Formats: sequence, structure tokens, C-alpha cells
Amino acid sequence: METIHSLAGHLLVAMPGMADPNFEHSVTYICEHTDQGALGITINRPLDIDLREVLEQLSLQAAPADMLSQQVLRGGPVQSDRGFVIHEADKNWEGTTEVGHSIFVTTSKDILIDVARGRGPERLLMALGYAGWGAGQLEEEIRQNSWLTVPASKELVFETPIEQRWRAAAGSIGIHPSSLILNPGNA
Repeated sequence: METIHSLAGHLLVAMPGMADPNFEHSVTYICEHTDQGALGITINRPLDIDLREVLEQLSLQAAPADMLSQQVLRGGPVQSDRGFVIHEADKNWEGTTEVGHSIFVTTSKDILIDVARGRGPERLLMALGYAGWGAGQLEEEIRQNSWLTVPASKELVFETPIEQRWRAAAGSIGIHPSSLILNPGNA
């Protein structure tokens, strides 16, 4: 059996030839990766809804804050009604997991209650849905040259504008996307 090197805390950067429209030019933050499969949240697919609207839909009265105007992301094609908050601060919210490099993911409503009250993390991303891979599926896609793997950083996740994340993530390891070969050959 092959030993799995966990990619949790890394970004998957879709190669230019990615045929699946769910992942074309996507950047996905890997939250969990074991021999049973992987779970990630795409961080560069904005939806037509902002954080304030999500809080209103949950009947949470929000204190005025600039962060509430940020767009919610389409985290992936699986369970698009399930929310995920990627953030920096760990305040022991329910359902919080530290993924890597002081970046946390929370799946419980209590973090959104704190955000509405102005007591949430200073930097966060809200996503609906996730991307999932079965046992060995992600490893096979990487072998087929569908993804680049890039160490995640707070700068790429929280500071880079959404529309620049794909190029910036590839660039973080010295790769310019236009220089990538779409159909590699064998020597």
C-alpha cells in the first residue's frame, strides 16, 4: 500500500488544461487529506452573495463592518448548502480545526454569531460547499498532471484578491501559468 503524504494546508492549483468546469482555473485549499480521501474548499470562485446576506438569511443581526461586504465563495460542487469559514484566529468555536500555518476552518454557526456581533476573526473567507475526493482519487489526478500543489500561506489565502489567486498561487513556486505544458509526453 502506498504511503500518503498529506496535502492538508496546501493549495491545489488547477492546470490550464483542466477540463472539469467546476475546477477550471481554480485554487482549492486542502483541509483534510488521508488515505481515505481529501476535502478542500475552492477559494477563488465568488458567488453573487456577500457575508451580510448570509448572516441575514440566518436571522443574525450584524453590526456594521467592512468585512460583511466580502463575497461568499463557491467552495465546491459538493453540499453547496453547507458553510465553511476559513480564518486565522482560534477562539475554540465548535467545529474548528487547525489545518496548517495558523489557518483554521470552522463549520459551526457559532463563528457566524460572533462575526455578526463584531467578535469574529479579523480575516476570514466564507464558502458554501466543498470539493471532495475518494481514496486515491486526488493522488491519481496529480499524477495525471491536473493539479499543481503549492504550500498555502496567509498572504495567498487572505490578502490576494480573488481574481488574482490562481496566478499568484502558481507564481508562489516560480511558475507562470502560460509556461505550463498541457499535454506532457514521455521520454
